[in-house]
Amino acid sequence: MEPAVVIDPKNPLKVNPSTGKSTISGGHLVAKALRNEGIDTIFTLCGGHIIDIYDGCIDEGIRIIDVRHEQVAAHAADGYARQTRKTGCVVTTAGPGCTNAVTGIANAFRAESPILHIGGQGALTQHKMGSLQDLPHVDLMTPITKFSAGVRSTERIADMVSMACRECHNGAPGPSYLEIPRDILDAEIEFEAARIPLANAYRASTNVLGDPKDIEQLAQLLTKAKRACALFGTQVWTSNSTDDVINFIRAFNLPAYFNGSGRGTLPPGDPNHFGRTRRMAFDNADVILIVGTPFDFRMGYGRRLSAEATVVQIDMDYRTVGKNRDISLGLAGHPGTILKAVVEAAGTNNGSNTINRKTWLSELQVEEISRSEKLMKLFVSDNKPIHPYRVAWEINKFITEDTIYIGDGGDVVTISAQAVQPRTPGHWMDPGPLGTLGVGTSFSMASKLAHPDKEVVCYYGDGSFGMTAFDMETANRFGAPYIAVIGNNSAMNQIRYGQIAKYGKERGDIGNLLGDVPFSKFGEMLGGYGEEVHDPAEIAPALQRAREGVAATGKSAVINIWVDPSEYAPGTKAQTMYK
Repeated sequence: MEPAVVIDPKNPLKVNPSTGKSTISGGHLVAKALRNEGIDTIFTLCGGHIIDIYDGCIDEGIRIIDVRHEQVAAHAADGYARQTRKTGCVVTTAGPGCTNAVTGIANAFRAESPILHIGGQGALTQHKMGSLQDLPHVDLMTPITKFSAGVRSTERIADMVSMACRECHNGAPGPSYLEIPRDILDAEIEFEAARIPLANAYRASTNVLGDPKDIEQLAQLLTKAKRACALFGTQVWTSNSTDDVINFIRAFNLPAYFNGSGRGTLPPGDPNHFGRTRRMAFDNADVILIVGTPFDFRMGYGRRLSAEATVVQIDMDYRTVGKNRDISLGLAGHPGTILKAVVEAAGTNNGSNTINRKTWLSELQVEEISRSEKLMKLFVSDNKPIHPYRVAWEINKFITEDTIYIGDGGDVVTISAQAVQPRTPGHWMDPGPLGTLGVGTSFSMASKLAHPDKEVVCYYGDGSFGMTAFDMETANRFGAPYIAVIGNNSAMNQIRYGQIAKYGKERGDIGNLLGDVPFSKFGEMLGGYGEEVHDPAEIAPALQRAREGVAATGKSAVINIWVDPSEYAPGTKAQTMYK
């Protein structure tokens, strides 16, 4: 009979008395590798295939956030990655555990969010035998990840965790998937037999500069341009390039526009911050610089840029540069590193052009004011039912420099983009180009866990709230309360408009109308504050009461605002998302 394996209380490793050598299980190797990757939190829903990972995480001091649905876990890992700019992590069991997470992984893939998805699998000894929850997970995840592989030996677990994490940050960020069969995960091996990469010791620099000649060319283009403008996207934030971007904007005195997580790079009211005149700038600029955002549907696949302009694109992914539209100059590399080099290359030459650009900036500023005045009629509307623009405007007035704002919905996000101006970099979150509904609860919880001292406000549509709202209980349970604001029109209204326009009201209301739900009761049920709002004058007081309620109860607050179902965002009316 073999001697029993014992545990030294001073050492989390097990010691085999027959050999005197330390042993470690696969789940504990996963946890050690995660810790070395700087991962301090995993989002998960329990399953028998993965429980040894939990045991390892306890020993390594890694926080385990257990949710009610794997889609929420995947979105939360995405949100945590966006807020920390590190690798997020979701751990799911086999079969439905993996498939439930697919939407969250796909959303992260399109949003370029670096998350590691670790999934369970039946034992290798049961391969092709029909084991519990057996599916070809690696094949399923391959199209929506940067890296998808299975671990075939316990000795390789830590090494492959590190490999998967490296791929998350190879070029433009994105998700990786790693499948670990149960017998591989539960097996114990001698500690010396496992290769455990040291913490961040192997990571190569990703601050790629590009060709110095192209840097010089861009500096000259911007120096000579009379009407240059720039659009900065999500990569500005994820690459930690905010300061370099701000210095670049100042050096060339550019009108700057932002989308995705790039919002908040400059505060509202900044002389170089523009938002309502992007079409005007793109139509009239002689040089257009696009940084860290693709020519996808949000850009009309590049068609919204003047055909006469010199277009320059900078992106972390070589495949994105010049995709869907020909460009004059393309640079694949790290946004901050490239822009800093361009400023240095321009030297003092850009100073002479700053005065010439004042006319261009003034023209845009005049138009910004004019368009803001036109929108203000909607922002301060006293209509009943409440105009959805009024809700977004009241939220904009309510948030502070310490508020992380999240939009979750169709028209909710579109309207928010016209009204809500984050005061601080990294304080805007939306689903991203996949257009996934239901991210709000996950993003809110993840943001609060990442930044406990910040306020989190999520503006949902009632459709998106209903998808994942029960994990508000998870947020409360882990001390991550937030303010949920719901624009409730009892419909999936963005789609409803297109149906009505195409088929008429009789057929257009099919498949998109929802019940009238007093969602404030949901917040109260979970121990927090809740309030129904029917009068636009009560929005601001209700938001303040929600803030006070979160502080008093430590639970999330739900403000259910009944908005007019006959009002839509301009983009919805024009169906621009399909053009």
